[in-house]
Amino acid sequence: MAVDFRNQTTLITGASSGFGALFARRLAARGSGLVLVARRTDRLEALAAELPGVPVTTIGMDLAQPGAGAKLAAAVAERGITVTSLINNAGFGTHGLFHEADPQRITDEITLNVTTLTEITRAFIEPLRAHGGGVLVNVASIAGYQPGPTLAVYAATKAFVLHFTEALWTESRGTGLKVMALSPGATETEFFDVAGQGADGGTARMRADTVVDLAIKALDRRNTPPSLITGARNRIMMGASRLAGRRITLAALGAMMSRPSST
Repeated sequence: MAVDFRNQTTLITGASSGFGALFARRLAARGSGLVLVARRTDRLEALAAELPGVPVTTIGMDLAQPGAGAKLAAAVAERGITVTSLINNAGFGTHGLFHEADPQRITDEITLNVTTLTEITRAFIEPLRAHGGGVLVNVASIAGYQPGPTLAVYAATKAFVLHFTEALWTESRGTGLKVMALSPGATETEFFDVAGQGADGGTARMRADTVVDLAIKALDRRNTPPSLITGARNRIMMGASRLAGRRITLAALGAMMSRPSST
């Protein structure tokens, strides 16, 4: 039961690079109109220029600012656009010891990863449910399945995204709206340019296009799962951590995640 994206409009946050840009390319190829949102408007315009055949609207906005969700909803309404699918991809992580982290950066991280994602989901979920043929994807992380030493805030925010989205999966059953939390592991994106290269804990990184293609394949299933961990290795790791218990898992994670270098 492949999703029919023709005559749909998909809003994608964090669309200037990584998963967001790849989702834009894949869904445009399947006929979806797009609303692309990110801070870097030059990148959005460049991406829009390479997506022929579908209507594309770009909105430059810093979603880490307080009230960004309401501002985005107003900007979409002003343009007379009805959103039928939503991919909440915008987010970032902070790698390092929590007591050394910049307080404002922590606030911005929680605002973007949790508050804005929740506000945007609330702003658009009613038209998504009314349409009944689209998707709602919130990008979580395998970090959300366990505590994250040196990624403490990031892992906690992604745990919220995971649990929040799985709850919406249940609430949306029977509406025709497909809801899924996408939980990749370490992936070749600009995430590590922001969080720091050591944030991967030395694990192998997947290709970003592989993650997006697996996500779309899951959305095309008759019974889309409430959450998707991409990659067999990541699924094995998460299964092993549940069997090992929290104390052992924390000890292993603490050993794996190196202390960030001083700057």
